[in-house]
Amino acid sequence: MARITIIETGQVPQKYREQHGSFPDMFERMVRTEDPTATVDVVSIPNGDALPDPSKLEAVLITGAAAGVYDGLDWIAPLEDFVRTAYANKTPMVGVCFGHQLIAQALGGTVRKSEKGWGIGRHVYQVLPENGVVEGAAVAIACSHQDQVVEPPDDALTILSSEFTPHAGLLYANGATLTVQPHPEFDVKFAEVCCDLRDGKAPGDVVATARESLAQPMDNTKLGGAITRFLARKSIPSS
Repeated sequence: MARITIIETGQVPQKYREQHGSFPDMFERMVRTEDPTATVDVVSIPNGDALPDPSKLEAVLITGAAAGVYDGLDWIAPLEDFVRTAYANKTPMVGVCFGHQLIAQALGGTVRKSEKGWGIGRHVYQVLPENGVVEGAAVAIACSHQDQVVEPPDDALTILSSEFTPHAGLLYANGATLTVQPHPEFDVKFAEVCCDLRDGKAPGDVVATARESLAQPMDNTKLGGAITRFLARKSIPSS
């Protein structure tokens, strides 16, 4: 049975939280789709929770946030220290969106706002063959970001990529760290909320195309299952 500690770095706006839940709620649903027996603990940075000792955790998942990893907020440097300790300890660790970027920055990569602008809606990512974690040739997942990992750390292998996001998924050399830019925890309804939130910030045609894209099938279960198995140190099921 997996025991996963979710580090909440950002919060769903209050007006949407009652219907859709918090980011940890979304991840818990994602995890339990693959493993109904999983145990989930939540450490909420916005609520003032202290970061635990990574050496005492079975697995860690770092969520998305509205903040940028380069913003210099007072909780970012301690979280980077947490990441480096978890990495050295080989604690199974996954980062999504902000978490993906934060782990990359903590381990020597470069993150910045992309000149390509907003990535929202359903994006398709090519999968590196025989990467050992994510199966198939491609995955389609909702995303919502401007920032990107533009230079991965030296010991990170890019396993998900697209023309818009060249380093959308990273697998690290310690064998225990996996990060992804898109959001396998978002269902279609919340992905639509993200489009609403970008209306007026992103160009209108980008928002309209993103909304239309969400009518097409997505691979949340495939990527969410891969993440859950990775955190539980389970291999890809044999076909």
